[in-house]
Amino acid sequence: MTRTMLSLLVVAVFSTIARPADPPAPAKLFAQDNLVAWCIVPFDAKKRGPAARVEVLQTLGFKKYAYDWRGEHLPTFDAEVALLKKAKIELTAVWFPADLGPDAQTLLAVIKKHDVKPQLWVTSGEPAGGDRAAKVRAAAKTIKPIAEEAAKLGCRVALYNHGGWFGEPENQIAMIEALKLKNVGIVYNLHHGHEHFDTFPELLKRMKPHLLALNLNGSVRGGDKVGKKIMPLGTGELDVKLLGQIRDSGYTGPIGIIGHTQDDVAERLADNLDGLRWLLPQLEGKDAGTMPDYRTWKP
Repeated sequence: MTRTMLSLLVVAVFSTIARPADPPAPAKLFAQDNLVAWCIVPFDAKKRGPAARVEVLQTLGFKKYAYDWRGEHLPTFDAEVALLKKAKIELTAVWFPADLGPDAQTLLAVIKKHDVKPQLWVTSGEPAGGDRAAKVRAAAKTIKPIAEEAAKLGCRVALYNHGGWFGEPENQIAMIEALKLKNVGIVYNLHHGHEHFDTFPELLKRMKPHLLALNLNGSVRGGDKVGKKIMPLGTGELDVKLLGQIRDSGYTGPIGIIGHTQDDVAERLADNLDGLRWLLPQLEGKDAGTMPDYRTWKP
């Protein structure tokens, strides 16, 4: 090999190493097998039980599922996880209390029994008193024992933005930095992020090293103040823009599709899937055709 050829080879190799990774293609990031059904247990006009709920997931093609609950649902959590395993649907996440009380112990026992590794999605309130640094320390102290128990089971904890001080991603990042635990991150929800829309790309950049899941929503500017907090995908004026920003951020983790209304949850999930399919060509500047005919929403 000549010196010139060797020099060209070295340049090519280092150019490849230095080149930033391309953002994930929409077809991969938003693919059906990367979508997580979320907020479908207490949010369902038909009040389905575990078997019927798993059937909905199978019918709609979901391979991942995040479990939310109320007290009356916990007695059937064991059966639900067994049905999910039989259907080969991943239990991606579980809504988890901000303590290790009886409900938490019930959840952990089932997770251990079935040897599943869901993220534990945790939210809490604003710690009382003190400056921001003191609040961060207090919140981290609340999360630490949960994270330690999760680690024993091979699970991660995701801090959930549910509004208020605890739900601010900047505060969550500070908590994670204070904890210094490898199994703590963030789950971000667009329906709780209306105040972040103008700075969303920068916020995503800050969150990305910690981001474990991201849940979509039809997004209208100021929608949380005008009765449009939770909308089907495709009905929001900001949907294409926000999906593009998520794609361009380089995030590659799970993407949540929410129910979160008191409609028939099968119809609401189907509306969101239809809306997402309609939006994806628009990310590439293509004509997506006619807007979907939504089952649970009318313009």
